[in-house]
Amino acid sequence: MTVINTTRQASCQCNQVDIQTKGEPVRSAICHCLACQKRTGSVFGVQARFLTSQVNVFGELVSFTRIADSGDQVTHKFCPQCGTTMLMSLSNAPDFTVVPLGVFNSSDFPTPAFSVYEYRKHGWVAFNCEMDHFD
Repeated sequence: MTVINTTRQASCQCNQVDIQTKGEPVRSAICHCLACQKRTGSVFGVQARFLTSQVNVFGELVSFTRIADSGDQVTHKFCPQCGTTMLMSLSNAPDFTVVPLGVFNSSDFPTPAFSVYEYRKHGWVAFNCEMDHFD
């Protein structure tokens, strides 16, 4: 098995918060839930899940915690200056940090493994890549 030692940089809109990730994400996914639509201001969110040890944050973040449909807590961490969501953490996955793909300064991520909450997906959204789909 080949280990990829990729280092990626991410930043908020005002560049007061930076993130550095080392290695590949455990997985990436597309989410069509209403919370992700509201978080992104778009019709879905795309995020990568890393082991927390793979993620370094530079700068101050503020937090907002909500209860997911599952009943678990989701904590969003964002730049206090520009409001960019930089990280998310899940109470049911405490060893992982979720990073929205849109904050990365590169576009070299593998195709997301799956798409969830598709019953909330806008009818005109379609993907031309192979992934698992869940309602």
